[in-house]
Amino acid sequence: MTSIANRIATLFRIKADKALDRAEDPREVLDYSYEQQREMLQRVRRGVADVATSRKRVELQATQLQQSAQKLRTQAQQALAAGREELAREALTRRTGVAAQITDLEGQLTSLREQEEKLTLAAQRLEAKVDAFRTRKETIKAGYTAAEAQTRITEAVTGIGEELGDVGLAMQRAQDKTEQLQARAGALDELIASGALEDATLPTGQDDIQAELDRVSAGSDVEAELARMKARLPAAAAPAAVESPAASKDRPGPEATS
Repeated sequence: MTSIANRIATLFRIKADKALDRAEDPREVLDYSYEQQREMLQRVRRGVADVATSRKRVELQATQLQQSAQKLRTQAQQALAAGREELAREALTRRTGVAAQITDLEGQLTSLREQEEKLTLAAQRLEAKVDAFRTRKETIKAGYTAAEAQTRITEAVTGIGEELGDVGLAMQRAQDKTEQLQARAGALDELIASGALEDATLPTGQDDIQAELDRVSAGSDVEAELARMKARLPAAAAPAAVESPAASKDRPGPEATS
């Protein structure tokens, strides 16, 4: 049972693959793939923009901290000039903390710049591939469209298309049927002429009588025509009548006439 089930499943997969192959249009598949690549390129570009935005934000924070550190240094100098050493020390301590933050931000900036450069390079490469794919896609689509048109024209001319193929088969069947009927009609005519079959359109029992009537009528026509031809001949050219034996016996001989 397992083997039969596997064979049935394989058969269904083959049928499904053939149906999908007939329904699939390569041009639509290429367009769909191109749109997928464009969406991927847009995601990479959004990633580059997000990293660039983060970098700008960190740069702004670093700039603000640098300004704060410069301000604290100025305040420490002013406090020291005013004789307030403790206040100057506090300002310098805060400036040290700000400097540490600036150092951390600079590390983040370095990492963000590296990420941005990598993503920008990846986006450029991907964009070049998408453009190349678009050019290749249009070339393949044009070739497929031309091949499809040429195939349809060739099928129409040679009559091997599905629709014209059905028409051709129907014409062939009609021609074969006509030839069969013609052959059957010829065979029946030969059988009727030979007497093996009777003509059903003639009245039953009248064939012999009609044939005899036809012969008598033909004989009468011949005698009538012969009589007319004799009447047209001159009297001298008329052939002597053939005497019967009895008439020649009754005629007197030469001795009797003398």
